[in-house]
Amino acid sequence: MRSSSKSAIRTAVFPVAGRGTRFLPATKASPKEMLPVVDKPLIQYAVEEALAAGARRLVFITGASKRAIEDHFDSDQELELMLEQQGKSDLLNQLRSVLPSYASCIYIRQPAPLGLGHAVLCAQPAVGAEPFFVHLADDLIRSDVACLAQMAQVYEAKRASVLGVQVVPRQDTEKYGIVALEADRAVTSRVRSIVEKPRPAVAPSNLAVVGRYVLAPAIFEHLEKLSSGTGGEIQLTDGIAALMREEAVYAYRFSGKRYDCGSKLGYLQATVEYALGHPELGRSFRRYLQGLDLAAGAEALARRGAAGNGGALDGGEASPRRTGARRKRPSRKAQAPLRRSP
Repeated sequence: MRSSSKSAIRTAVFPVAGRGTRFLPATKASPKEMLPVVDKPLIQYAVEEALAAGARRLVFITGASKRAIEDHFDSDQELELMLEQQGKSDLLNQLRSVLPSYASCIYIRQPAPLGLGHAVLCAQPAVGAEPFFVHLADDLIRSDVACLAQMAQVYEAKRASVLGVQVVPRQDTEKYGIVALEADRAVTSRVRSIVEKPRPAVAPSNLAVVGRYVLAPAIFEHLEKLSSGTGGEIQLTDGIAALMREEAVYAYRFSGKRYDCGSKLGYLQATVEYALGHPELGRSFRRYLQGLDLAAGAEALARRGAAGNGGALDGGEASPRRTGARRKRPSRKAQAPLRRSP
């Protein structure tokens, strides 16, 4: 991922206070932003993108059980000494490059889960009266030029807030903030309207805001005035809609591939594709995938699922889809009731 020319935007805000309930139990004791894609956690990809866009001040809006993020970007002298003594210079260099010396981290606790708009508002003391990035680590974007760097160039040209947007399936509009544009097919266009999670039947388009923002500092005064919106939360979308009544906001169709790592399927897709592109693992992993018998594997999983559901698949009736083979009876071990530990 390449960076662009020097950006005037120095601060990046990372709202990381969510509990990641879609990944439970994996996220019960560990932040969802610490889920690894191959060998780096999602939050590190996010920080690297912001640094490539010129950010130097990194503001993390955290919540309960998020200490692991702070620890990840802190130095670990004991571990570094051990790697140095063992002569593992490559690993030592990787560890020291997690956060460059020119970058600073600020951690602000969001007192309650009051929504993305409230999380951004919490960053105001650290941001001040400057434009800033907002990066949602759930949305991993792979591109030659960092997505935020692309958007910083648009900001330099327009001197106005910029939203990273992407076309999504019409049935998915209820998951996103959706925009309507003055020029529907343009790469960059002024936003006419924005609405939070509209039903497909009433959505103004299927162009969604997907976790990347460059925001003017005027957004803070609008967020301060908001009451609870969709879902009982203070929505950033509502703050942007209020900002648009006073100044222009632009949508930018970024160049790159987005992975929705807030969903299990998107996370798996990112893991596979990043592994295929990994300089050390890519070739071996590709050979491994090519050697898989996916049809046989799916059949085996179906049989295993049937045994675990008393002969039913996905909680429904047993599948009649068999090619003359007799069904094996479950083993005694499979039939035995689970014994609870004392």
